[in-house]
Amino acid sequence: MPSVAVKLYSVFFKFLLKHRLQNRIQAPLDESSNPFGVTTRPEESVYASNPSFTDGVATKDIHIDPFTALSIRIFLPESSLSPPEQPEPKTKLRSSQQDDPNSVSHRRNSYGPPNIGVPRIDPRRSSFEGLNLRSDNNVYLGYSPLPQNCRKLPIMLQFHGGGWVSGSNDSVANDFFCRSIAKLCDVIVVAVGYRLAPENKYPAAFEDGLKVLNWLGKQANLAECSKSMGSGARGVGAEFTKAEVQRHIVDAFGASIVEPWLAAHGDPSRCVLLGVSCGANIADYVARKAVEAGRLLDPVKVVAQVLMYPFFIGNVPTQSEIKLANSYFYDKAMCMLAWKLFLPEKEFSLDHPAANPLIPDRGPPLKLMPPTLTVIAEHDWMRDRAIAYSEALRKVNVDAPVLEYKDAVHEFATLDMLLKTPQAQACAEDIAIWVKKYISFRGHEFSY
Repeated sequence: MPSVAVKLYSVFFKFLLKHRLQNRIQAPLDESSNPFGVTTRPEESVYASNPSFTDGVATKDIHIDPFTALSIRIFLPESSLSPPEQPEPKTKLRSSQQDDPNSVSHRRNSYGPPNIGVPRIDPRRSSFEGLNLRSDNNVYLGYSPLPQNCRKLPIMLQFHGGGWVSGSNDSVANDFFCRSIAKLCDVIVVAVGYRLAPENKYPAAFEDGLKVLNWLGKQANLAECSKSMGSGARGVGAEFTKAEVQRHIVDAFGASIVEPWLAAHGDPSRCVLLGVSCGANIADYVARKAVEAGRLLDPVKVVAQVLMYPFFIGNVPTQSEIKLANSYFYDKAMCMLAWKLFLPEKEFSLDHPAANPLIPDRGPPLKLMPPTLTVIAEHDWMRDRAIAYSEALRKVNVDAPVLEYKDAVHEFATLDMLLKTPQAQACAEDIAIWVKKYISFRGHEFSY
């Protein structure tokens, strides 16, 4: 059973959340007062971005859509400063023990994969070549990559939780979680600040998730185009000034639209989706749309997705929905209020495509879905439907393991109070081990 502290905090959390949800339902909604939408709430504790490598990760915020409040926070791990990693021949076999003689051979006992060693964070270089931390007049600028010999890292799109109506990509809890994932998985995390309900109901949040995926593709194509324009201007082998090499493509308004961190370090051909709670519903929607788009998304390729205690529901209740309806933090009654705030009144149904992943003719065929890791908690009333979805994927030969954590509650690995618990840390490590199967140049080195 959860600890006494967790139980007490759950009571306080549910009381506060219920009060806020009821106030939003009763308050008249004036959409004209904020046409861009809302991506965070005044009561949310936010963590400011920092473009220097604080705690091994640099962050920056970008508003990517001039017509909405959609924004992203980029988490760039310091490992990006290491020399570029070269793909190894498939015939050459190397073990994680050989790659890391100092690796730990024993992991904590968690309800996930067996003990195979904690993923090691690479030693950081002592050299700070290419950091460009200050301008000529000594004004702090943050990390600015030099274009040569940049290490390419996979990109992970992360969608925060909050029951559609709260949470943000720059909250203290989400910032801590994304920093941990960026370092453990050795990826660039792009945390999506999608629009919240009830100011922006369905499908706003889902469209925002897909818009960011398309934006990644646009960034990759613009960066490649910028390189081509630079090399074609003087011919092959010509030398360029620093200003010319770092030249950006500009739009009609003269604003730079090439994101330098992603252009220098991002590898969109190894893209992973990670969704937390209701964010898992968004991640699954984006994965489906990526499958439908196919090569139209090139060079972006979604190679895997991670669904952390997804916010699935349906008209026919499962056993856990009956037995655990009054569970910790997010009980069924409060989640129903959240769905009423999110779905348009005329479309409200617990079998809505946004709510139930197993309704008929949802498309595309499940056999085309990317590998999907599902994380569930023992005391989460939504767990059975997540398990059913994972089983449906496995029936059509999709790699879809389930990691179940004993005595855990909904959002046990991402809630502010629980972020630093051993179970939350073990969960992050388990996710990193599985994800590296699909983003490592060395193939299934971390396969269990």
